[in-house]
Order: sequence, then structure tokens, then C-alpha cells
Amino acid sequence: MNYKVACLDVWTPNVRAEVQKTAPAHFALVFADSYAPEHQAALASDADFIVPGFAAVDVPLLQTASRLKLVHKWGIGIDAIDQTALRERGIGLAITSGSNAGPVAELALALMLSVYRRLPYVQRTLREGLWVTSEMRETCLQVTGKTIGLVGFGHIARALAKRLSGFDVRLLYFDPRRADSELESALHVEFQTLDNLLIQSDIVSLHLPLNEKTAHMVNATFIQNMKEGAVLVNTARGGIVDDQALVAALRSGKLRGAGLDAFEQEPPPVDSPLLKMEQVVSTPHIGGGVFDNVAPVAKHVFGNLTKYLQGEPIPAEDLIIGAIPLSERH
Repeated sequence: MNYKVACLDVWTPNVRAEVQKTAPAHFALVFADSYAPEHQAALASDADFIVPGFAAVDVPLLQTASRLKLVHKWGIGIDAIDQTALRERGIGLAITSGSNAGPVAELALALMLSVYRRLPYVQRTLREGLWVTSEMRETCLQVTGKTIGLVGFGHIARALAKRLSGFDVRLLYFDPRRADSELESALHVEFQTLDNLLIQSDIVSLHLPLNEKTAHMVNATFIQNMKEGAVLVNTARGGIVDDQALVAALRSGKLRGAGLDAFEQEPPPVDSPLLKMEQVVSTPHIGGGVFDNVAPVAKHVFGNLTKYLQGEPIPAEDLIIGAIPLSERH
């Protein structure tokens, strides 16, 4: 028996082909051409499973999805998925825990380096025929020797800690659940309270989900507690940061710069100050967007969907909401 899987994100033909190659024969895949609500709802209407990445899963979409058994997130962020509506309908929710950790960690590191070395500015001025070598020596810094604070210590933060190990930095982290001592030792990280982390860190990197507790967590008070001249890096979710407070801190010089892969509004308005400031390096939420990770993530998704069909448990770190077993569905 074939089961329909609706992939709700708009992917290029090469990405679609890569996903299709990994799909077991019992899955019939359909791909979105648009994020328009009516198109998304049409794809979901007779799907057994839907796979959203950036696409929203809301009540109007779910009302059309009469055969839906489980939603499987491409990635880990579930703030655009209506979990209450899923629970009410007995529809499961799973994520690909850890699947994007490497690419996102690499981008976080790239943003740190880009802000410190002012790479967008250097490239722009060079293309304009300027040679700003002397200016760069005065205004650039190296990551080596700095203190870096990781706010949140899940898969991505741990992958970033590994990648920073060669930079001779001091690594601090804060998380509501402290890691065990063996992991702290292996990754050369020190647990701190959030306030202690902020006052000591030259670079603060965010690795948190967006929820009621973390929305606008990075506000004027948070930034005021940061070290003078620090850099903020956000490869998590834009809603964690109060953009107005960040702009004010950058304009005042409280913060040296920011590396942003996520914004409160996506895409941000073209007149957003954050897109115009020389000390801000920004990317369009591409942390997990690397081609050589498409197949591994797809295999992760299809592996979990197959487990569900076979009555096997989905790994605990991937399962957010349990689904009604296939054998009990009418």
C-alpha cells in the first residue's frame, strides 16, 4: 500500500530529486509549488503525512486533511505548527532532532568570523575599487582568545562547541538543564548562570526554541547585561530577539555587531535598519540549507514515518506528540 507524503516547502528541482531518491517505495511524494494557503491545503487534503519546513501548519490546513496521521517537521523548530490543533485531532508530531546541527553550527561560526572580520563591508568596498587594508587592521578582531557564550545547549550548540575547540576560546553555556560533567569535559565548556554568561562573553550565540518563555527574551534588559562591545549571533528564531532593542544597542555602540540568520518578520522589511547597518551580517534563514544534508534529513524523516507504519516507536528525542496507532485508525 502506498501512503501520500505532502512536502509543504517550496524546493528547487534538484532538492526535490534528492528527496525523492531517498523515499521508500511505499511513499508517494507530492511537492509544494507555493506557500499560498489554498495550495498548501490542497496538497494536505488527502495526505497521510505532511512534511513542513518553513510552511505553517494551522487549523485551516488541518481542517482539510482528513487522512492525516502524523506531521513530520523537516528540522526541529515547531513554532509554526499548531500543536493544540494536532492534539485535538489525534495527529502526531515528530521532528528530525539533531539533523541540521552541523550546518547550523557552521553558519553560526561563519557569522562570528564575518562580523569580527567585517567581510560584507570588505567585499563591497573592494568591488567599488577601494583598498581598505589600513582601516581593517584597526577595526577587526580575531575569535581566538575570546569568551563565547552559548545560550541553550542542545544539538546545535554542542556541534558549535566542537567546531570552536580549535580556536583557543573559553566556552560558556547556559541551559535550564545542565549537561553531565562528562559532556562538559569532552566539549571543554563551563556552565554559568545566564547573567554570568552575558557579562563575560565577547560573543553570545543563541540556540533556543521560540515559545512563550523565550519570545523577546533578548530585550533591552538582556542586552544591557551583556558585555560592552559584545556580538550577538542568532541562528535560532527571530522572535527570540526584540529587534528594536537590538537596533538601539547597535546604534549606541553597546554591541559591536550582530550575525543574524533569523528575524522577527521573515523576510524582514526591505527598510529594516538591521539590513542597512555595516556591523550586522545577515542571511535569509539558511542555517540548515546545505545540499549535502538533504538526503540525510530525508532519510531521517522517512525512517520515522516507516516506524510509525510498522507500529514501532519513533525515537523519544524526535517525538513531540504521539499519534494514534495505525491499527486503531478507522
